[in-house]
Amino acid sequence: MKTDDEIKRDVEAELRWDPDINATDIAVSAKSGVVTLAGFIPSYLQKFEAEKDAKRVQGVVGIANDLEVRLPGIDQRPDPDIARDAVEALKMQMPYSHQNLKVIVRGGWITLEGEAEWNYQKEKAEMSVRSVRGSKGVINSIVVKPKVAAAEIKRKIEDAFKRSAEVDAKNIQVEASDGEVVLKGTVHSWFERERAERAAWQAPGVRRVEDRIVIQP
Repeated sequence: MKTDDEIKRDVEAELRWDPDINATDIAVSAKSGVVTLAGFIPSYLQKFEAEKDAKRVQGVVGIANDLEVRLPGIDQRPDPDIARDAVEALKMQMPYSHQNLKVIVRGGWITLEGEAEWNYQKEKAEMSVRSVRGSKGVINSIVVKPKVAAAEIKRKIEDAFKRSAEVDAKNIQVEASDGEVVLKGTVHSWFERERAERAAWQAPGVRRVEDRIVIQP
């Protein structure tokens, strides 16, 4: 099992390895496998990518992303301009469902509101606006309202686990009720835990996932 010093070193190396991240002002600390990212980053998209980089490191069991987005002067824009670009991004990426969504921008932060039938639509909406220039962050307040029975949700998630080469299905238990899913069991890495949770979110009708899976390296 890795020590915290080894995890810290590996996360720092992973951040430096990523050509899309400016890690100059990022400070990394680790305690009991939980990694904290602190400091400054020049864009919200890079903040998100830095978190993904840290999750890939073996031994990481949790992440506190305390990075603050500090936009360069050239990227600072008025809220109305950011809002217009965010709306256009939604229209382009979600031509059949963007009408159910609303964009609100305040102080460079984009808030998404509205309703979606599928969680992948909620995720896609957020991904669509992450790279809008001038954005300091995204608050995804879209509500998922499913139309699928709990037994069907449970079956589809369990089938997805069995098909996946990245998830050990026999060690994960699934509970479903009224669109809410609880995952229990054990996995060997943060990556596997994240893949299991993502598979659950991708099932039709899921509006909430409570991930109680324990990482046992």
